[in-house]
Amino acid sequence: MKPVSIFCAAIEAKLKIGPDMCDITPLLENLISESKIQAGNLSATLVGSTGSITTIEFEPGVIEDLKRAINTLAPPGLEYEHEKAWHDGNGHSHVQAALLGPSIALPIRNGKLRLGTWQQVVAVNHDNRARNRTIEVTIIGVP
Repeated sequence: MKPVSIFCAAIEAKLKIGPDMCDITPLLENLISESKIQAGNLSATLVGSTGSITTIEFEPGVIEDLKRAINTLAPPGLEYEHEKAWHDGNGHSHVQAALLGPSIALPIRNGKLRLGTWQQVVAVNHDNRARNRTIEVTIIGVP
C-alpha cells in the first residue's frame, strides 16, 4: 500500500466588484501536478466571508445566468441587518457568499481533477468592491 501524501498551497484570484467570477481550474490542475498526487481529493476554501467557490460551465451565458440568480436570491439594496451595524453596503455580499459556500471538495484521478467535460471550478467575489481572493488548497492522496 502506498503512503498517503498531503500537499498544501494557496492561489490568488483577482476579482472585480461582485458578483464576479474567474475560472481557477488551471491553477488547481497546476497544484495537482506539483503535488504529484495521482489519486485522492482536493479541497479548496476561499478565505473571506464575502466570497465563494463552486463549479459551473464557465461560458458567458451561464456566468450571466448565475450572476442574475445570485442577485435575485440576495439582491443589493434591500435592508440587511448587517447594514445597521456596519454601514458598509455589503450585507447582500455576506448572504450571497453563504448561499454558495466557501469551499469545495473534488476527486483527483490519474493526476487530474475529475470534472465533467463542461465543468470548471470558479472563485466568486460577492463584495461591493474589487478583491484579491486567497484560496487555500489541500490535496490528499497517493502518488
